[in-house]
Amino acid sequence: MIALKQVTISAALFAALTATSAIAENGRYVMEKTENGYVRMDTQSGAMSVCQTKNDQIICKMAADERAAFNEDIAALEDRIAALEEKFAGGAPMANKDGLPSDEEFERGLGYMEKFMRRFMGIAKEFGESETAN
Repeated sequence: MIALKQVTISAALFAALTATSAIAENGRYVMEKTENGYVRMDTQSGAMSVCQTKNDQIICKMAADERAAFNEDIAALEDRIAALEEKFAGGAPMANKDGLPSDEEFERGLGYMEKFMRRFMGIAKEFGESETAN
């Protein structure tokens, strides 16, 4: 049991280190060892995280100011979702209760299809005439 646990922990550590090295290869993240663990920097955004090794895993936490900015972004997204939900909550559904479009929607769709087919057939006819002329 102990050997299996050590193998599992070793595999998890290997996977974490492999993932870290894979991320570092593309140049986006850089990790530097410090006295208390690691500092990870996102080279695209400049965001920095403090990382520590706990239970054979590297755990990274955002700095307080980054966490506040992240929470502001989440709050803004939640507001946008609420506004969209409110906007579409009162809207008429595109289909009737049977799941089929209304007669008006069907006719409008058929009109689009007819317009498309007429243009397509015109292009095909012109193409055929130019081929026959050559």
